[in-house]
Formats: sequence, structure tokens, C-alpha cells
Amino acid sequence: MAEPNSQKLKHEQIQYIEFLSKDIVQAKAFYTKCFGWKFTDYGAAYTAFAGDYVDGGFTYGEPVNGTVLVILYTEDIEATKNKVISAGGTIVKDIFSFPGGKRFQFTDLDGYELAVWTE
Repeated sequence: MAEPNSQKLKHEQIQYIEFLSKDIVQAKAFYTKCFGWKFTDYGAAYTAFAGDYVDGGFTYGEPVNGTVLVILYTEDIEATKNKVISAGGTIVKDIFSFPGGKRFQFTDLDGYELAVWTE
């Protein structure tokens, strides 16, 4: 993930959005031109972006309507994971490390997939 702005880090708020893109270079050019987003590449298959009020990333894949991944920030990843489980959510990717922190992914009761991250 792009380096987060510490003023934006609020417990369990939506923090980051990931998109699938079949052409990351094209996506970067489009969003730079439209919104002035700044990009940081993490290999050929992932780029993170930072805008004035949104951070996110593009990962290589075939875009499908409904595949945007909403990512929430937490101060306590274990406690938030336990709350998701106790509310009936299903963990689909257990806690893992990545450059910048840790995260897990879950589906809600309607089957929507979201993620939670921490530094």
C-alpha cells in the first residue's frame, strides 16, 4: 500500500480501495491525467496510488463489475478479525504481511469481500 497519511488513519474506517486492471500502465495514465494520483509500483502486477482523499491500488486481473476491494484500517487487527468472525463473516485470507503492514480479507453475509489492514 502507499504510505498512509497518519492524519487519515482512523480505527475501522474505509482506508484503501483496490481495483483489478488488465492494463496497469493504462490505468496509471488515466488516473494521473484525470485526478493527479501519484503511483508507487510494487513489481509489474501491482501499483499503489495516493490521491488527495483516497489511497488504493491496481492489481493485475480481468476487471469484473463488483470486484473493487474496499480496505478498512484497524488499530488492532486480531480484535477486528474476531469481531468479523463473531458477526458471521468468513475469513477468506487469514492475516498476512505485505510491505507496509498486515491484513486479512473476509466476506460479509451477502458475500461481499472486504479487507482490513494495520501498520
